Amino acid sequence: MKRNFPHPLIIMLLFILIAGISTYFIDSGVFEREIDESTGREIVIAGSFHEVEDQNASIYDILLAVPEGIILGADILVLILLIGGSFYVIEKTGALHIGIEALIYTFRKRQFLLLFFLGLVFALCGATFGMQEEVIALAPVLLILAKKLHYDIRSILALSLGTALVGGACSPINPFGSLLSLKIANLELGDGLWFKSLVFIFIVFSWILYHIWNGKIKNVDQPTLEFKPVFISTRKKIILFIMTLGILSMGWGITQKDWGFNEMSALFFLIGFSCGIIGNLGINGTAKAFTEGFGELIFAGVIVGLARSIYIILENSAIIDPLIQGLFSPLEGLPTQLAAIGMYFAQGVIHIPVPSTSGQAVLTTPLTAPLSDLLGISRHIAVMSYQYPAGFMDLLTPTNGGMMAVIAAAGVNYKEWFSYILKSWLFLMVLGLISVILGIVYFA
Repeated sequence: MKRNFPHPLIIMLLFILIAGISTYFIDSGVFEREIDESTGREIVIAGSFHEVEDQNASIYDILLAVPEGIILGADILVLILLIGGSFYVIEKTGALHIGIEALIYTFRKRQFLLLFFLGLVFALCGATFGMQEEVIALAPVLLILAKKLHYDIRSILALSLGTALVGGACSPINPFGSLLSLKIANLELGDGLWFKSLVFIFIVFSWILYHIWNGKIKNVDQPTLEFKPVFISTRKKIILFIMTLGILSMGWGITQKDWGFNEMSALFFLIGFSCGIIGNLGINGTAKAFTEGFGELIFAGVIVGLARSIYIILENSAIIDPLIQGLFSPLEGLPTQLAAIGMYFAQGVIHIPVPSTSGQAVLTTPLTAPLSDLLGISRHIAVMSYQYPAGFMDLLTPTNGGMMAVIAAAGVNYKEWFSYILKSWLFLMVLGLISVILGIVYFA
């Protein structure tokens, strides 16, 4: 009898259960913390780890973490529903479909350029403001693009979501990753900027080219693409203009006005209703399309909340700090290169229970920066050893609610995504490790 791979909901619930069980095998402990005046963030005091009274998670605590995680992720849930509903309305007007058709016709002889440009845009978005959850709203566009180009939807997700995550992981200017870690480690942005920028360009370009070349569906029975001129009516042009303006406004708001999820949700709620009215759906038709869009994406929002449930259990049971202490303390006695490699892989493991890159920077950099001093290597190696593996793990770990939500919105289950992305993810990890080792030489 064929066994089906577990549903994403079951996967998340299993991780929640494992998190609860692990509290009985790991003694609770904490680091002392203080407020860093330069950043205003709470950071860990190196050497301050001590055990505290065990706080094991009961069945009640594990069950309670499920709704608490969803409530904690309410802002992202609302964002997913309203932006997703907005794009569903736009799709119902037909403007989205015809816009993709026109784009493909324009690049009919330069599909490589189209996909390369797509990846580059997402890489820059990931590098500058850490784009991830925002990709959920683009799932309908990506699905149409994959179908029209005869590309595996997973490769299109790798070129969009994946490239945004890779860009964020390798970026020397990501405010939620590298810049935060540099600040905590008391390092200047300009030091080694050229080296890190070259690493960013090489890894991002390698990633984009890999998925362009490997994403095409290789099927001899695949019908030949027919490129025909596409007529776009004035109404649909206006809708596409409003949609594009909305996406650009979202980027502007995030980078210039410090927008959060609520501001983005409000913006696209307005865009969705405006496009529905302009697209002749009427008030009731627009409302109906919105609610249908909610139904399509509610599960993606719940996935984000369940990922937070895992962190709630680990944090409430005070076992995150012992995990960090256990992973880093053995590295002090290793030779320089081996210690750097150990630091690299330890940061990757830590990102599973700590899926926030900024949260991981705050937790680990105060420990790895002094550790690098003891090892006689630059603190930049401590930053790079955190930045690359933590960002790359976002492509793979189910505790990353944003990634799980995007693939769910695109109709791809975790097993399919894992089997497709694994080889290129391993390639990324090797490239990142080589970059860290080269960094030891460069910063010496």
